[in-house]
Amino acid sequence: MFQLTDEEFKILLFQFGIASWGGTRSSPYAFTEQGVAMLSGILNSDRAISVNIQIMRIFSRIRQMLTDTLGLKLEIEEIKKKVQNQDKNIELVFSYLDELIIRNEEQPKRKQIGYKTND
Repeated sequence: MFQLTDEEFKILLFQFGIASWGGTRSSPYAFTEQGVAMLSGILNSDRAISVNIQIMRIFSRIRQMLTDTLGLKLEIEEIKKKVQNQDKNIELVFSYLDELIIRNEEQPKRKQIGYKTND
């Protein structure tokens, strides 16, 4: 069991809204996954056991979601790096195209060879 930090408590308040009653509030205490497992060993009622089973399932689901989102974040960062490199490559291609256009305009007209028409 641990006490939430002030920042965690503010986030919790913003998620659930602030109660209409005033007064000073201290940060609440929360159970860890291991604390819930120890509590389930002490409580013997059917209702307490079923609630603890649900809490353990939620903890495992949250853990799975965190690992999934971590994988997604890493993939997104990898895609961002690739896109940033593509922007640089596209700029390089356009600069080369500009150089080729300038060279083409600067070259003198070549003398036509072959069959000539009277135009």
